Amino acid sequence: MKRVYNFSPGPAAIAQEVIQQAADEMTNWRGCGLSVMEMSHRGREFTEILATAKNDLRELMAIPDNYKILFMQGGAIAENAIIPLNLIGKKSQPATIDFVNTGHWSVKSIEEAHKYAKVNIAASSEDSGFNHVPARDTWMLTPDAAYVHICTNETIGGVEFDFTPDVGNVPLVADMSSNILSREIDVSKYAVIYAGAQKNIGPAGLTIVIVRDDMLGHALPICPSAFDWKMVDEHDSMFNTPPTYPIYIAGLTFQWMKRHGGVAAMEKNNIAKAKLIYDYLNSTDFYINKVPAANRSRMNVPFFLKDESLNGKFIAEAEQNDLVQLKGHSSAGGMRASIYNAMPIEGVQALVAFMKDFEKKYA
Repeated sequence: MKRVYNFSPGPAAIAQEVIQQAADEMTNWRGCGLSVMEMSHRGREFTEILATAKNDLRELMAIPDNYKILFMQGGAIAENAIIPLNLIGKKSQPATIDFVNTGHWSVKSIEEAHKYAKVNIAASSEDSGFNHVPARDTWMLTPDAAYVHICTNETIGGVEFDFTPDVGNVPLVADMSSNILSREIDVSKYAVIYAGAQKNIGPAGLTIVIVRDDMLGHALPICPSAFDWKMVDEHDSMFNTPPTYPIYIAGLTFQWMKRHGGVAAMEKNNIAKAKLIYDYLNSTDFYINKVPAANRSRMNVPFFLKDESLNGKFIAEAEQNDLVQLKGHSSAGGMRASIYNAMPIEGVQALVAFMKDFEKKYA
């Protein structure tokens, strides 16, 4: 069978083993005679799928017992509103939220937060074109902020946090949509972690929220019931009909990860994949990456051709070589290779080999 390597930033590649298992179970999950997508979310079969997925995620990330795992909808964009609606109620109004602005998705979070609270930009890399994470000692934090918000990996700029910031007693909230489960982290250092599933976990439609117990129960009166984390937790993520099929695929992905060594093994593979492409980018001036080494993302590698008149040829010839979805975001231009957990090292090797051949042809 023809193998195409999909470098899409999201919805992104899903592990071939997972896709094959889902295909095998499509019409008859474990002999029950039903497809998962037509099951009642309150039936025995789906509640088993849901419980297993939550338990496997807790195991993979070593999530402490005092954290809840919520399966929600709306993606990270919706959580940009849901988070302040749940967290600023702990403070006298108007509350202040601190943001570290590292790129496009941080900006989206900041824009939404302005509707609900005062916003303090504690640090920003905007002046340098969002090409790095500001050093922690430059952050100007608000002592009594409702929370500090960071985006740990910016998919468009290819900038990733290489540290977990210490923000004292203020809750730390992190958008990990594009690097969750790609590296080992200490969950206990965060009050809230949230992530859209469509990059490292499964299909679009599922949003994962990992929230410490003491962050529950503070929703503003205007918060819709379906977005109140306490309500969602009390109903075991089924206050309304959950995104059942994306949860099922996420569960298969968690099981795939466990079979292949868990997060530690994923991180080792991700380091190796990123090294392959960055080592090549460092060796040539035909392609350009603008991110300093310390903040280069392991998940999203943006690069530019020195001669941008070759962009169209690069995309067309890459597709002819079964390397797809390499065009950069419309706001940034250039190229971008997203190399999430599901991307095998062979895909990165094929990309680097193509890039070398393309350079020889057009340099």
